Amino acid sequence: MDLLKKVWPTAFKVKEKDVAALIIQIVIFVVVCAIMGVVIGLLAKLPILGIIFGFVGTLVEIYGLVGIVLCILNFFNVLK
Repeated sequence: MDLLKKVWPTAFKVKEKDVAALIIQIVIFVVVCAIMGVVIGLLAKLPILGIIFGFVGTLVEIYGLVGIVLCILNFFNVLK
């Protein structure tokens, strides 16, 4: 659990039954992933570096997805 709190610290700011904090954290994850997706999508068009940036983009999207899942689990008080 300590590793999760170190890697996704904002996901654990969501408290049980605090809908506003849940929505804010989900919006933050979605916006950051969208911005990074656009930037990495532009950089992925480079011939040789495209593969690397494609891999990094996938990792960013997975990070965001896991963060959203952790927010939801923390909201329903499954993680403690």
